[in-house]
Amino acid sequence: MVSCSSSAALLAACASPNPVLYTLAPVRGVVQRGSPKVVVLREIAIARYLERSQIVRSSEGYRLDVEANDWWGEPLAAMIPRILQEELSQRLPGTSVFGENGAIATEADATVDINIQRMDTDRSGALILAAQVGVTYAKKRRAPNTRSVRFSVQPPTPGVRGEVAAMSTAVGQLADTIADMLRA
Repeated sequence: MVSCSSSAALLAACASPNPVLYTLAPVRGVVQRGSPKVVVLREIAIARYLERSQIVRSSEGYRLDVEANDWWGEPLAAMIPRILQEELSQRLPGTSVFGENGAIATEADATVDINIQRMDTDRSGALILAAQVGVTYAKKRRAPNTRSVRFSVQPPTPGVRGEVAAMSTAVGQLADTIADMLRA
């Protein structure tokens, strides 16, 4: 017969460790002039396989490699717009960048729509960020300026920390592309 104290010790030994939480970090970019005064970053569509707490390491070879105890500190659908908003504000001085789901509602001179199609490592270990971007101007009656992008970033170190650093760099490159599109 197992006593209560030995049962508790057994359960504690079998418990998984607390997850390690990660976040993307803003990356500084080149300052650009000539963009709209007010930009609204709409909700970003993220590939469903990335919508999880655990960090997806790779989607190569018809399978997902997911880290059991390496998690995002917040959902990617909330984190990526927050980081892009900060990066675009840095790159586009004089432009106010707002998130569509933020507390401040304003009329936009331009809106940005993004579909993240992939954000994980390939077989070589490079981080791949594939996305579609659309910029629409409020006063121009024409189709949105759209672009498909694919960035490949070699992680600076092996492991999850290096992959997250590479993701931060790739999101910074996405911000560079968006800033350039907003100036066009």
